[in-house]
Amino acid sequence: MIEGLLIGLGAAFSLQNLIMVIAGCLIGTFIGMLPGLGPMSIIAIMIPVAITIGDPSAALILLAGVYYGAIFGGSTSSILLNAPGVAGTVATSFDGYPMARRGQAGKALTIAAIASFCGGTIGAILLMVFAPMLSTVALLFHSAEYFALMVVGLSAIAAFAGTGNVAKAVLMTLLGLIMATVGEGALFNMPRFTMGLMDLQSGFSFITLAMAMFALPEALFLVLNPARSAQGSGNGKIENLRISRPEARQIAPVIGRQSIQGFFIGVLPGAGATIASFLGYAVERNIASKDEQAEFGKGSVKGLAAPECANNAACTGSFVPLLTLGIPGSGTTAILLGALIALNVTPGPRLMIDEPQIFWAVIISMYIGNLVLLVLNLPLIPYIAKVLAIPRNYLIPFILFFTLMGSYIGQNNATELLILVGMGICATILRFADYPLAPLLIGFILGRMLEDNFARSMQLYDGVSFIIDRPMTLGLLVVAILLVVVPSYRARRARARQAGIADGD
Repeated sequence: MIEGLLIGLGAAFSLQNLIMVIAGCLIGTFIGMLPGLGPMSIIAIMIPVAITIGDPSAALILLAGVYYGAIFGGSTSSILLNAPGVAGTVATSFDGYPMARRGQAGKALTIAAIASFCGGTIGAILLMVFAPMLSTVALLFHSAEYFALMVVGLSAIAAFAGTGNVAKAVLMTLLGLIMATVGEGALFNMPRFTMGLMDLQSGFSFITLAMAMFALPEALFLVLNPARSAQGSGNGKIENLRISRPEARQIAPVIGRQSIQGFFIGVLPGAGATIASFLGYAVERNIASKDEQAEFGKGSVKGLAAPECANNAACTGSFVPLLTLGIPGSGTTAILLGALIALNVTPGPRLMIDEPQIFWAVIISMYIGNLVLLVLNLPLIPYIAKVLAIPRNYLIPFILFFTLMGSYIGQNNATELLILVGMGICATILRFADYPLAPLLIGFILGRMLEDNFARSMQLYDGVSFIIDRPMTLGLLVVAILLVVVPSYRARRARARQAGIADGD
């Protein structure tokens, strides 16, 4: 390991690779800020550029920099415009955008930058230490375990429900699961619920749905509610860039917990930054005190820090199955795998032995990259936050433009614009009716993976016996049940206690 680190340090600190790190972070941050683009499309575009570089280490460092830079920068549009740049930053908008609405955009961006840096750095250290061991753990996860993991993710919907909205959250989750069944399934090449539309054969686009659930309703809300349009940053000055000591003490344990949890979730092929951010948010809300729980969704610093450090740590963790097993954990890492193969590098257990300079250079470059991202972003926060100082009359068309552009670029299909507008109107109505929109998105994201892994497990074990036959699956399902039962039990006890006090009086 020490020898590998020395080789990696020598490779990572070469002039060429340092330039690649900085270039990747700059491109990734910019792309992450633009709603709808995401790292997948830009990495695919940059593969020919990476191949022309020739050096596999430099090429992978560049592409990896774009990947975690996009995750880092994606929080900006989530916080300022409620338009998530990438899927992993959807949970960031739950508390980041309310903070921006209260005139704390600068503080929100600072917390996001610090949490992202800490999550990425802790992830890089864990990757360096545990990568060889974790590759064997990742191999223990099969379809049955992934099915159970998706159930765990769905069981956390109560965390996104808000007070007294659990039934509504369940309904929205079911709606998301139903929407995930539209299009061709991975195991069955037959179109389902497409209503005869060829454009729906591949299902609904996540980008379109995310924009329809968050960005478009916000723009319509600003139009329909002039009082809300008048709210915001007040005098237009960006203040409160620094976080106070009590806030730092609040987020410090959150960053520690969710960086570790996010990394280990990222290690699992198929889990990724999106699930890590949702679970990170859900866990922190469930373990918070009653007063702190009430702040979640209204501008909680814990609710902002948790998904930010979790998704960056998961992004780093996703390189474990990619480099040590040759298994892509997401669409983005699948493109990275294709780039490696195009460069005549075969990821797998032998990569650390045969190509140690690639393996260790990438890991060390991640730490350098996170430092570069922090140095780049912190000085820019006062200028980025001035987006909120733009009058609402000009900001609303800006939000609408990026929403429509992001949706169109995602699929290169005009039908997506019609779907976006239709879903956006429905989402606005649901929002007026006080239905939480986040559970729908969670159900949609996890639904397809849930169905595919369940069907595979049923085929392998000829029924549902895999639940009993595989202890890890059973353990994860028990955790899912506890995530549903414990919050309900706590709420019931709290109500009983209040009733008892009232009776005593």
